[in-house]
Amino acid sequence: MAMTVTQVRLPDGLVKQMDRLVDQGIYSSKSDVVRDALRKLLILDLKNQIGTIPNTGDSVKEIREIRKKLSRQKFDLD
Repeated sequence: MAMTVTQVRLPDGLVKQMDRLVDQGIYSSKSDVVRDALRKLLILDLKNQIGTIPNTGDSVKEIREIRKKLSRQKFDLD
């Protein structure tokens, strides 16, 4: 899987909170924190779109399948 390096500027408070999560062993690195946060943001955005897609069957099952795909490391946002 290809990974791209992206620089971001974050307030000291957010960096300290990320460090705390890494120090507690919840995440293995700050990069993992950021990746997980972005995945959760995408899922939240998906939840806001529930009901905007015509109901063609079991929508709860369809949303769960989409969330599984988003939680995987390999996905393209282009």
